Amino acid sequence: MPTPTQDGLPGLGPPSRDGTSIAEQFDSFDAGHPWVYRALEQLVIQRLAAGAQRVGMKALFEALRWRHPHGVKGLNNNYTALYARRLLAEHPEWASAIETRRRRSA
Repeated sequence: MPTPTQDGLPGLGPPSRDGTSIAEQFDSFDAGHPWVYRALEQLVIQRLAAGAQRVGMKALFEALRWRHPHGVKGLNNNYTALYARRLLAEHPEWASAIETRRRRSA
């Protein structure tokens, strides 16, 4: 009996072997899927309006995946910090709701 795999699930592809950084992969994904950022932005607005004090980016990623039954091809969990930083750059008033950690790489 074949072992079930998660091949083809969004964000679960093999690591990049072409030498591109996560930031470069993110830029490429974001350029091809500009609606993802706006969807995340709307989810933050909704959560804060509902009284949430903290908003987790991984939870927002999962919400996006649930809202799109066929998934969001290429929505990699490695991008959560990059989307969080981008959201905070445009919405500094959300700094108390979205936590980021010090970056280990540029």
